[in-house]
Amino acid sequence: MGSILIVAEIQGGQIREASFELASFANAVGSATGRDVHSLVIGGSAETLADAFSKKGGGTVHLVEGDVFENYNAEAVTAAIKAAVEASGADLVLMSNTPSGWDSAPRVAAGLDAGFVSDCFKIEAEGDGIGFHRRVFNGKLDAHITSSGGIVVATVQPGATAAFEGSTDGSVSKLDVNVGDMKTKFVETKVAESKGVDLTKADVIVSGGRGVGAPEKFEEVIKPLADALGGAMGASRPVVDAGWLPHEYQVGSSGQVVTPKLYVAAGISGAIQHLVGMKGSNFIIAINKDPDAPIFEVADLGVVGDLHEVIPALTEAVKAAKG
Repeated sequence: MGSILIVAEIQGGQIREASFELASFANAVGSATGRDVHSLVIGGSAETLADAFSKKGGGTVHLVEGDVFENYNAEAVTAAIKAAVEASGADLVLMSNTPSGWDSAPRVAAGLDAGFVSDCFKIEAEGDGIGFHRRVFNGKLDAHITSSGGIVVATVQPGATAAFEGSTDGSVSKLDVNVGDMKTKFVETKVAESKGVDLTKADVIVSGGRGVGAPEKFEEVIKPLADALGGAMGASRPVVDAGWLPHEYQVGSSGQVVTPKLYVAAGISGAIQHLVGMKGSNFIIAINKDPDAPIFEVADLGVVGDLHEVIPALTEAVKAAKG
């Protein structure tokens, strides 16, 4: 029996929330199959973060430090992961489905001659084995994948499960990694200028989908309700793909993952990419003309009706209640 290796990510000087979500999957699968949980933390100087992660579901944390690991480099990260797999005896490697995961996970799988499953939304124990679930055909079908043996590298959608809660007994051990002569080097990180609201910090979000009908309707229908509630406006991926709103308004697995106190989804059918990005909201209201829309499966309150009638009436009711 092998073990499970979580590859944690550091962003903005902190362990990413998605890494604590990996810890939830790892500990559940580990408990069910008898696998120990190990983690890899990589950074220029990350001992404090590694210690904290070991106590929040990270298990035995292998710490890789050094100037070469200060910034992301695919060659260096791949070498560190392969060394951690050898040190931990892992037969399951979990990575977040983030830009760095997209870049390094296939490299690791190829280097280890391992199986590779990308963009999972659920990983669960199936007897002594492990089952992987992912969406295919643009979210229209679910694929259930099992491994016939050997090592498997899997990337997991951020927001697919809740972050690990509670505390655990863990430990940290330093792992020396020789990266050799690298062919690539880190130059700089360029961050796009944010022109919209940071939806991750909004307590109330009112999002619209293609059912809104036209780009100008966001200003005429969706934004007035968001303003009345003191919240922010969001959108589904089809809206952004159509050029109706910039990407910074997009909620979903390829946009922003949000957990507001109130989420209003208007004219959004509820593709899995969108549900992953908002299903952690405290209270969800869905407004859609289609009573069979998937969004109603996660909604606390559903309204089957025309959003162009419901939203303006709701906006006026909110304004009246606030005086």
